[in-house]
Amino acid sequence: KLTLRFLVSPVELRDNAGGEVVGMKLVRNELRVSDDGSLRPRPTEQYEELAVELVFRSVGYRGVALPDVPFHEKWGIVPNEKGLYVSGWIKRGPSGVIGTNKPCAVETVERMVEDAGKGVLLEPSLPDPAAGDALVRERQPRVVTFDAWRRLDALELERGKARGRPRVKLTALDEMLEALSRG
Repeated sequence: KLTLRFLVSPVELRDNAGGEVVGMKLVRNELRVSDDGSLRPRPTEQYEELAVELVFRSVGYRGVALPDVPFHEKWGIVPNEKGLYVSGWIKRGPSGVIGTNKPCAVETVERMVEDAGKGVLLEPSLPDPAAGDALVRERQPRVVTFDAWRRLDALELERGKARGRPRVKLTALDEMLEALSRG
């Protein structure tokens, strides 16, 4: 279930003893006219608690410079030509909606394929895929592999078919992990 909330801002994440996110404290905002005449949100003294299992940060995004990567400080983006090897907000700044990222990513992948066809290839400093996998598992031991995702996808389609729907999503992390453990 996805619920979009407007005029609220997260101010604190809550975790359980295992370090897993279980809640979020929100503050209600009100719109005020700023000195330049634009509307800006301002926090009130009204707070609420929200139970959550997963948090995506997409509010107030500003790109962050990485070592040895060109960065446009004022715009908060990686300067690029036709999305060269960047996609989403780091490519164009915080604009568009979730669906805007798909054509943005397609443009970037097309550019990468074009460059590969010309023999222009990147040489990563740690090219071993196992190094990336080890880093992810070190930071998040409960990894869902692509094969495991395919099993979840098939299960959701099967559950949907049984109910006359295209799909019935598994929405809780524990439910997904339990389904995977059953094979």
